[in-house]
Formats: sequence, C-alpha cells, structure tokens
Amino acid sequence: MAVSALLLTSCTSSSSEGGAADKTSSPPTVSASQAAAKQEKKLTDQAQAALAGFHSGTMIEAGAERVTDGIHTEPTLKQGKSYKLNLVCFGSGNAHLTFTPTNTGSKAEVPCDQSVVEQRITAHKLPVHIDVDGAKGSTGMIAWQIDTV
Repeated sequence: MAVSALLLTSCTSSSSEGGAADKTSSPPTVSASQAAAKQEKKLTDQAQAALAGFHSGTMIEAGAERVTDGIHTEPTLKQGKSYKLNLVCFGSGNAHLTFTPTNTGSKAEVPCDQSVVEQRITAHKLPVHIDVDGAKGSTGMIAWQIDTV
C-alpha cells in the first residue's frame, strides 16, 4: 500500500511539473503556410480596398486571385453592351490581360505595383472569356471587378 501511495504521488508530482513547464514554454511558432495565408489575406484586403474607389454602375462580377493562379472567368455579359473592367495587383512582377474574342478589349499589362488598370470592354460576341496570367516569377494577389457603364 505504501508503494502504491508513493507511485501515485510520484505520477502526480511529475504530471504537475509537466503542466508547469508547459505554462512557461514559448508559444508555438507560426508555420510558413500560416504566414503565407496571412500575407495573402492582407494583400487581398489592400487590393479590394484599392478597387473600391473605382466602382461605377452595377457590379457584374468581382474577385481576387493569386497572381500564380491567374484570373480565368466567363462573366455573364449582354451582347452589344459595354462594361468597365478594373484590375489591381499587389505584389511583385506583372500579369497579362487577354480577351476571347479578342475584339472584346485590348491586351494589357497589369503591373503588381498597386496601380489600378482600367479597361473598357464590349461584348460583341458571346461568350466572353477574360484571362489574366502572371508573368514568370510574379507573386501577390490580383483583385478585379466588372461594372456596367
């Protein structure tokens, strides 16, 4: 019986010592993926805030994507109608904007320097496909918005 009490005391004190050690240990470090996710969120918020001042008409479609993923969308537009596409990239490098059909809008470079690129587009033939592809080595977030004119 005395041995059982000694073992119980030994386990209890060992357990409480471990608990005390946990309280004084440093907090877990942020993993690289968590840090990247926080940075993406920050860049996305900044890019969307930059576009807020350029909103006009009725919003048709909007979003934000990683530069490495690009934007690939087929918005619901009406044939013969004109729209305004605004894009902004926060990061480094640049991206290239293209349209299918090509007469929908002009090809353009979107620098990842926080400047807003405005493009007037007209849906001559449907469907319209908009692509924004990041140049090799480019990083960051691209926010975009299509409004009626």
